[in-house]
Amino acid sequence: MSTEAQTWITQAAYDRLADELEYLMTVARDDIAKRIQAAREEGDLKENGGYHAAKDEQGLIEARIDRINTILATSEVGEAPQSHGVVEQGVVVKVLLRGEETEFLLGSAEIGEGSDITVYSPTSPMGAAIMGKKIGEEVSFFAPNGKTIEVKILDVRTFQG
Repeated sequence: MSTEAQTWITQAAYDRLADELEYLMTVARDDIAKRIQAAREEGDLKENGGYHAAKDEQGLIEARIDRINTILATSEVGEAPQSHGVVEQGVVVKVLLRGEETEFLLGSAEIGEGSDITVYSPTSPMGAAIMGKKIGEEVSFFAPNGKTIEVKILDVRTFQG
């Protein structure tokens, strides 16, 4: 059982991920296995660049399969929550950050795929800091570089993805 927190995603994002998973587990795995076998047949594996490149690609495919499986297993699928002025997963948040207004969707990066909106994870430093905050509230958080950053919630609205 995964210890990751549940993430909200749209039905479209879920379907897109399920299709990608199906492709990776069938077509991509089969293709890379054939490439690895062909490279093995060339002989000495120590200096076989094609073999090493194919093995690296196989690792990326397997990592993506694991990631998609985790997302699908831990996601709540449905419509975007109706905004009620509180920051939560699945809403678009407008904040004042470093003197500039910026807007983003708070949720899984998979939701915003194919759209122009920036997506912040609810587990990112800023996402965690603003979760549950209301319009007008100000909070500060530590950035990965150790600096303290202040952010003010300007607006929270329903995602129309």
